[in-house]
Amino acid sequence: MTTTLSVSAQTKMSNPFGLVYGDAIKENIPGKVNIHPVTYKLNGIDIAANVYTPANYDKKKKYPVIVVAHPNGGVKEQVAGLYAQRLAENGYITITADASYQGASGGKPRNVDKPANRIEDIHGMADFIMQYAGADKDRLGLLGICGGGGYSLAAAQTDKRFKSIATLSMFNSGLVRRNGFMNSQISTIQQRLKQASDARAKEAAGGEIQYVGSTQLTDAEVAKLPFELYRQGVEYYGKTHAHPNASGRYTMSSLIDLMAFDATTNMNLIDQPLLMIAGSKADSKYMTDSAFKAATGTTNKELFIIEGATHIETYWVPKYVDQAVHKLTSFFVKNL
Repeated sequence: MTTTLSVSAQTKMSNPFGLVYGDAIKENIPGKVNIHPVTYKLNGIDIAANVYTPANYDKKKKYPVIVVAHPNGGVKEQVAGLYAQRLAENGYITITADASYQGASGGKPRNVDKPANRIEDIHGMADFIMQYAGADKDRLGLLGICGGGGYSLAAAQTDKRFKSIATLSMFNSGLVRRNGFMNSQISTIQQRLKQASDARAKEAAGGEIQYVGSTQLTDAEVAKLPFELYRQGVEYYGKTHAHPNASGRYTMSSLIDLMAFDATTNMNLIDQPLLMIAGSKADSKYMTDSAFKAATGTTNKELFIIEGATHIETYWVPKYVDQAVHKLTSFFVKNL
């Protein structure tokens, strides 16, 4: 059964910043949380980002800073923006950027989705925001949502500028692209690797780019999807919180890199404080549980379960978002 999400979203047309989450900023008002669209270069690619500054922001003062990494197939105007805004309301400078090759950021071919790029995007957000007026370089935190959570774990393993790390509904992209969600595609690994290899060969020869996830599903087809994450995800990304820059697709050749990646490899390198948040009813929770168990390098770690929430519901349902933001704020206050 698919949950109806329409009550909490804004349409892109109604928001001058293109934000599609509920209670999004519609104008910058002095003394309130403000949003600042910015662009910067990362390895020659133009990155599009939004910086949120807290109420009564004074560039001469110093503020703790949080980098927010968006989900797979998502963009900065959706759930990543929601959490960036809510954290700014609690006194943080925050930044969330569209991944390289995705959203409003540059890079061709479009919708390349390689782990190395996503991890570098997180390092790049840190590079930029640490130079921002008012940013306290000694108080930099990281929040990764869904696929951005897995990549945040990987980034924080070696980037010690991040003093504390949090994830929300973490999704281990490599594990799922390799084995399928809940290990549902193990029998077809070699077949899919062959498809990815053939797709890369076709690209190299100047042929058409092949994509995964381009098919538009009917409501009846969505209802038959085997996992709630995918059923609710189609509704969130395709209907209630849709954004034209969030296509959900990725190049098939990306699977060559994705299927060799695992966010939990070298988890012992994380020695910073770690908070991992997941819904009790999330069918993706097994990935958070596995990563949390593998985080043996830190004794300051906590697994926080939001009772009753599914994976996608942590993106928008007010009572679940409120719980997550409260927990995140208390965590970063203590550990930044």
